[in-house]
Amino acid sequence: MAVMCSQRSRFGFSGIFHMYCRTSNAVNGVSTTSTTRSHWNKHARTYTVPATAPGGHKHEVRVRFAPSPTGFLHLGGLRTALYNFLFARQQGGTFVLRLEDTDQSRLVPGAAQDIQHMLEWAGIPPDEGVCSGGQYGPYVQSQRLHFYSAAATTLLESGHAYHCFCTNQRLELLKRDALRNGQTPRYDNRCRQLNSTQVQEKLSAGVPHVIRFRLSPNSEAFEDMVFGWTRHDVAEVEGDPVIIKADGFPTYHLASVVDDTHMRVTHVLRGSEWLISTCKHLQLYRALGETPPTYAHLPLLLNRDGNKLSKRQGDIYIQHFKQQGALPEALIDLITHCGSGFNSNRLGRRLDDLISEFNVSKITTHSALLDLDKLPEFNRIHLQRRIEDEGLCCHLVNELKDHLTHTYGSLLRDQCVLEPSYIQRVLHMRKGHITSLKDLLTPMYSYLWLRPSVSQQQLEEMSSEVQHILAHTIQVIQGCGNQYTAEFLTAELKLIVKKLKKTKYSSVMKILRLALSAGTRCERDHDISGEAGSMLSPGEYSTTLTHSLFALQTYDTVVFCTQ
Repeated sequence: MAVMCSQRSRFGFSGIFHMYCRTSNAVNGVSTTSTTRSHWNKHARTYTVPATAPGGHKHEVRVRFAPSPTGFLHLGGLRTALYNFLFARQQGGTFVLRLEDTDQSRLVPGAAQDIQHMLEWAGIPPDEGVCSGGQYGPYVQSQRLHFYSAAATTLLESGHAYHCFCTNQRLELLKRDALRNGQTPRYDNRCRQLNSTQVQEKLSAGVPHVIRFRLSPNSEAFEDMVFGWTRHDVAEVEGDPVIIKADGFPTYHLASVVDDTHMRVTHVLRGSEWLISTCKHLQLYRALGETPPTYAHLPLLLNRDGNKLSKRQGDIYIQHFKQQGALPEALIDLITHCGSGFNSNRLGRRLDDLISEFNVSKITTHSALLDLDKLPEFNRIHLQRRIEDEGLCCHLVNELKDHLTHTYGSLLRDQCVLEPSYIQRVLHMRKGHITSLKDLLTPMYSYLWLRPSVSQQQLEEMSSEVQHILAHTIQVIQGCGNQYTAEFLTAELKLIVKKLKKTKYSSVMKILRLALSAGTRCERDHDISGEAGSMLSPGEYSTTLTHSLFALQTYDTVVFCTQ
């Protein structure tokens, strides 16, 4: 069995050493290529990466996330980037970010920066890329045109590509005719027939042209890490694809092959929408004399109703979730929980858990259904974890303080609410209940930060005995020392009610709630006097009550803040 090794690229990639060899064999009568890059058992559904590559060279897994900056990073893109990141980390490899900006007419200002920033925010920064650098740059395709031009020249010289001078008008007529006849539109490969003299005459005359790749009628099968053995006879259903456009920019087909070769990418994990095109890419690799990477095509990420996530929906962009208060670990937990590819599937996994549990052989071919209505629950769990982590909680305190200053501004008459110790107590009292820091900025929790505006008339409208109620409550607080508990206060308040002639216990609780929180509905209306001994002194409590300051009410505790 002949073994062929490629030491250098034939299209100008200096210093590139290809570590992998390929052998020719046949599967079901189809010419295929098997590489020693990976060990994939179709029946056992197991996958391992060998420690060394052919020739005894140390194996290095290199994967890439190659989005187009024609839009901001969205959920589907984040999942693709995440799976590449997890695979690289698990295998001790390198995660590369490459920006494919060859479609210059559709570029969105700020999209490239957004992709980089959102990956960093999500906790999956690239090891190589525009910002982090690397020895295989540039990492922006528009800065790599000389590579594609050299590759196209090689293909032209070897007869695997040709110049096409068909006008847009002719191509449009071909499309209309095909649709009218109920056929799939395809190029008819007309310019394949031009001889060298005709081509040179047109080039000399400056006739606009593109470069097309000559598809072979014999597509090879390949073993995908997710879909198994696959083959698509692309030449039977489509015409020769454009690889260099009229503006000199490459199409995805050529650019991805050239870049993956130059950047020594060993594994390509990308969306299943590229599965059919892979046979086309394999032909390009063969025509250039290069060894293709191992492919894993990921199933689509769909809405819970089975419809495709639309980039036109503003609420699928990562920036949107960040602005809404979603935590990156919660978002990542959600998009992995709804899919496959892990040894277990449990709620609340962190990035380290995902790295250790990731198993590419467990990725299924069916689409993942994403239920965004579950995000608040995922966020609640991960937010509670952050609050319970001392270091992370400090960041939450600072973030919430900034939110408070921005939201309320001059309305914050009591600066004590901005004290880190107070904000931290609030977070700990509400952990497990709030799903986002922004929950604490809603009207339901405004009493935590703003002094309630309650008039004497409002209180007296509830009971003519309001002065007795407040006086007796202050007396109880002042006389109980620092050992008062929710049970003690509840018992004492019930004793106060027995001394009243017209006011019931439930009304007393409503009065206290109105005095302390301006009537804001809290978790439980009847629990306004909870355990406060560990928070403030009795003197502070009585001062707070008499001045109608606010309180934080929970199921069994209440925290008071004073000037």
